[in-house]
Amino acid sequence: MKLLNNALLSAFVKEGEDESKIMEKLKSFFPLDLEPEKLAVKRTVADGFNETRIIILEIEIEKEKHTNAFLKRLVEILGNQQKELVLRQAESRLDEEFYFFLRFDKDKLLNENRYWLTDSGSCFHVKMNVACFPRKREEALKTIQKIFK
Repeated sequence: MKLLNNALLSAFVKEGEDESKIMEKLKSFFPLDLEPEKLAVKRTVADGFNETRIIILEIEIEKEKHTNAFLKRLVEILGNQQKELVLRQAESRLDEEFYFFLRFDKDKLLNENRYWLTDSGSCFHVKMNVACFPRKREEALKTIQKIFK
């Protein structure tokens, strides 16, 4: 059953941060090896504030096989408390185009290996487009309930 149309995971690497460690943690959101699945990490270099360099790492998935594997992993790594939080905040995390957003605390994941939801900017971003029919907000919220219950 198709639950997502696509998902985009991203993280910013600021100057002084370990890019390989952030890359490793970004890949840890997937229960499969990216190369054989022909999934690549897109790497973009951008200018930040005060002429600092920022590297943007992104993984985009669209195939149902990949989105379902990703969702299974996402549900596994979230504890019950975190899943309850996602469900309580579902309305505010869903936009008008049915994109559902989660942020995971970068420091907790890098230093403690804990997948912890945050509202801060120092995070791993998850942007998922919820698949639902009919294409209505209520149906998208039902799909989110189905995923995280």
